Amino acid sequence: MNHHKASKVVIITEKIILEKVATLIERAGARGYTVTPAGGKGSRGVRSTSRANVIDELSNVKIEVITGSKDAANRIADEVAETFFENYSGITYLEEVEILRPHKF
Repeated sequence: MNHHKASKVVIITEKIILEKVATLIERAGARGYTVTPAGGKGSRGVRSTSRANVIDELSNVKIEVITGSKDAANRIADEVAETFFENYSGITYLEEVEILRPHKF
């Protein structure tokens, strides 16, 4: 199989804004994304992924988006950071990846 270069945007942020971030991603033209629970330690302290978290909306999520172009990935990362990260915790980073079915992205 042929491998094709693509860009992946990773966004780790508060679950409470997931729907707004997803809308932004879709408006930017991405065909899909993956969301998983996220926990760890950062500048705002420790976030747990345990079920003991009383208020689920205060948990974090990791959103991964694969795009066919680096420009689209940069646009998504920049817009998420500019729109949300002054008021909500979060980080974004980009990775270069290889994909097998470019028509999916």
